[in-house]
Amino acid sequence: MKRIKRLLVCCALCILAFALCGGNILAWRTHGPRHQDSGSSQHAADMAHDGQHDFDFELGSWRIHLKKLDKPLTGSTKWVEFDGTSVTRKVWDGRSQIEEFETEGAAGAGHIEGLTLRLYNPQSHQWSLYWATSKNGTVSVPTIGEFRNGRGEFYDYEEINGRMTLVRFVWTNINSNSPHFEQSFSDDGGKTWEVNWITDQRRVNDDSDKAH
Repeated sequence: MKRIKRLLVCCALCILAFALCGGNILAWRTHGPRHQDSGSSQHAADMAHDGQHDFDFELGSWRIHLKKLDKPLTGSTKWVEFDGTSVTRKVWDGRSQIEEFETEGAAGAGHIEGLTLRLYNPQSHQWSLYWATSKNGTVSVPTIGEFRNGRGEFYDYEEINGRMTLVRFVWTNINSNSPHFEQSFSDDGGKTWEVNWITDQRRVNDDSDKAH
């Protein structure tokens, strides 16, 4: 008799547990988790954003002031300054851009002719940025990222000084006629960053400005 009572109690507990779990599973399937992960919410919001026009601020002609760190990741504190121009035009109705970049360094520091190809991926809602110079005639690995709240961040890994190094591009002040760009390297996996390339732009508004 005692065995029968124990068996009945066990059965009752199993039925109760199944009922509770089944109710929770049904509620989750119907309404989703009660406490949605904030990271998942942010990811969903980012994916809903169509970023194909996020680089529209770069379209047109610019005067450029460039500061370039001499010998990055060596402890150097010497900066070299350049002045020049860039012109950006859209391709594929804005889903791609080509920027032509040309600067001359002070006191014979050198001449830079560069080209940036920007490609937008409508599935990932991210941009891939490819950089090339006339010095070597090759295209870099893509630096990939997106804009959030008016700030663009883009990342890749490149070989710097014989070591694979994390590279970051940051665009700020984009809602103005003087956007700001910085390139940084990290040789400790992103714990610390060394800025090595700073570009400030000023939009060319008319022919008189182009002549100066």
